[in-house]
Amino acid sequence: MKFTNYLVIAMLLIGCKKYDTGDKQQELSDKLSYVDPFVGTGYHGHTFPGATTPNGMVQLSPDTRFIGWDACGGYHHSDSSIIGFSHTHLSGTGIGDLGDVLIMPFTGEPKTSYGSSENPDEGYRSRFDHNSETATPGYYSVNLKDYNIKAELTASTRVGFHQYTYPETEQAGMILDLTTGIANNKILENTIEVLSDTEIVGVKSSKGWARKQHVFFYAKFNKPFKHTIYGDQKTVEGKHYSGKHGKVVLQFETEEAEQVKVKVGISSVDIIGAKNNLEKEVDHWDFNQVKTEAEGQWSDKIALIDANGKDEEHMKIFYSSMYHAFIAPMTFSDVDGRYRTIDQKIKKDEQNTAYTVFSLWDTFRAFHPLMTIIQPTQNEGYIRSLLKKYDEGGLLPKWELMGNYTGTMIGYHSIPVIVDAYMKGARDFDVEKAFQAMLEASKYNEEKKFVHYDPVVKEKMMPMGKYYNQTLGYIPADKENESVSKALEYAYNDYCIAVMAKELGKMDIHKKYMERSKRYTQYFDTETGFMRGKLSTGGWREPFDPRFSQHRKDDYTEGNAYQWSWFVPHDVDGLKTLLGGPSHFEEKLDSLFTTSSQLSGEHASADITGMVGQYAHGNEPSHHIAYMYNYINVPHKTQYMADYLLQNHYSATPEGIIGNEDCGQMSAWYILSSIGFYPVCPSETTYAIGRPIFDDVSIQLENGKTFTVKTINNSIENKYIKKITLDGVDLKKPFIDHSDIIEGKTLEVTMTDEPVLENIFM
Repeated sequence: MKFTNYLVIAMLLIGCKKYDTGDKQQELSDKLSYVDPFVGTGYHGHTFPGATTPNGMVQLSPDTRFIGWDACGGYHHSDSSIIGFSHTHLSGTGIGDLGDVLIMPFTGEPKTSYGSSENPDEGYRSRFDHNSETATPGYYSVNLKDYNIKAELTASTRVGFHQYTYPETEQAGMILDLTTGIANNKILENTIEVLSDTEIVGVKSSKGWARKQHVFFYAKFNKPFKHTIYGDQKTVEGKHYSGKHGKVVLQFETEEAEQVKVKVGISSVDIIGAKNNLEKEVDHWDFNQVKTEAEGQWSDKIALIDANGKDEEHMKIFYSSMYHAFIAPMTFSDVDGRYRTIDQKIKKDEQNTAYTVFSLWDTFRAFHPLMTIIQPTQNEGYIRSLLKKYDEGGLLPKWELMGNYTGTMIGYHSIPVIVDAYMKGARDFDVEKAFQAMLEASKYNEEKKFVHYDPVVKEKMMPMGKYYNQTLGYIPADKENESVSKALEYAYNDYCIAVMAKELGKMDIHKKYMERSKRYTQYFDTETGFMRGKLSTGGWREPFDPRFSQHRKDDYTEGNAYQWSWFVPHDVDGLKTLLGGPSHFEEKLDSLFTTSSQLSGEHASADITGMVGQYAHGNEPSHHIAYMYNYINVPHKTQYMADYLLQNHYSATPEGIIGNEDCGQMSAWYILSSIGFYPVCPSETTYAIGRPIFDDVSIQLENGKTFTVKTINNSIENKYIKKITLDGVDLKKPFIDHSDIIEGKTLEVTMTDEPVLENIFM
């Protein structure tokens, strides 16, 4: 059948940037030059353009707004003034937090509030334009028009390095503001202490999405300053302030083009940790050295996949996606291994694998499977970190942030991350502890002791949906919010437990959880052909409209029945049976992509973006659906849809991510899909074949081997597979196994411009 395109995104080329760091580094940086940190900073991508390192504790980036959904990254490309430069940011989340320890340079009379976007002159913020901005991996610069100051930022793992070039003036200065933050979180404590005329230390403790967050800092300046401390907008005598509204204004004189530099070490532990981080990582004042070292770290990550093609746009999207895929999870331990636990204790991690920012509802789908291919050892470190949080907090995290359970989103998706790694042979963690933690995550236990700082987090970490799933065997829509989405995700999570139980020889548990994994069938309505809310009385919730959405207050999480009815990745054969067999399955899939994109409901979820029919690529529940045609032997439709999404839902522009980036998930979908395959069901070792868009891709594996994908007759027009071989042998089905990748095989794909309707997988 023919498909109709419902959404077209303009694809605009951006300029490449080159580096001069020696012959070997130059070869790596040829691919690094394709990275554009501005990708995703517009629309609802919620990324930030500032300086960070792979898995860095510091994300030193400009803040242009603090309030609103599109302030989640602190910066939005549509803005025209900068408030300042803060040291912590989230990459592409749908909830805002962080933006800690803000510094802003200025000239003229000091101002102690940041003013408004409507009238920047009210405060210390400054106008800017994008023509003066530059962002590359590990570096950001901009001209602050109101002050004639060039701001440059770079970073090591735990240190932010500022370099400000001032004009000649007797009224130069900076403000260090602890009162600001993304989402205007409640300040619990500010402490500022001026140690000398070049050193300031302190802490910002706040309550927001992360209920108890602590950022200790040690700031070192290369130029002596005079200072004025402000608390509650009043001047404070002396060198110390403790309260809830602390900031300090620094003043000095500058010569023309004088560079004033600031190094800021941060820590979740204490000021000693922040100072130690700074002194161990950046014990000099060479800004360019730190910048070059950051570029080198990014080059190492970017070089893990060598993709080559004729389309420059694809190269830019791919390597910008690689960049975004390595920002989170973020380092949470200091250079000495100390970190703050979920129960607010200080421990030392000898392996230095304490991480934070686990967006698991998103990242279990493609980001962690990507890591099992290109960095399985690091992924094992993520799992060990999750297990530490289980030890320290009492439960596996759902969405962990800065050493806090948030309870955000649904399901128990630490489990597929663990099982997927285990099934692929990456097992450098305590397997028995992990299995016990998985079982506890799946159960409702009112007596369970776990860390929570308010009733909201407690309820989210131990939702009633688990109780009903455990007692009734289903989740009543009139008793629990988002009942259908929770039930479908619980079924999938339980399947993952069953898979690992079988591998461990725990057959009674395997049998029990396989039964639980089939409970999705109870929500399928044969009359409408959708998954629906089932009431405690046994009937369906009425009225029913599969297009209806009410954000986080209906039977579906950030979606509707059209999208969620396909979330049975672990039992596609069972879903086929429910839908009436392969032909009806195909018709239903076709209708998803070709029906009107109109949503119903006055408060439909803003997360439903990137629409193709009722498929929503801008949110994660849809991400596997295009690959489901492979399971009914019509792979050319998977190839068409994968191509359409790759070509139209990503671009190398600020608006180039069609929904929240979500800590690497949107990017990981692009990386894997553009190479030519996707993990429909993490915890299984199978990848579904799609449509490769590069001429050749080489993945450098940790075992020293190289997995290669070669695409013959590759072009935009040739989106269909004519022939496919694995190490020279015709592929028998549109799937490959993880072992094929790890063994370093070569996948050769020959493309054509017409659908191949006869079965090429024989």
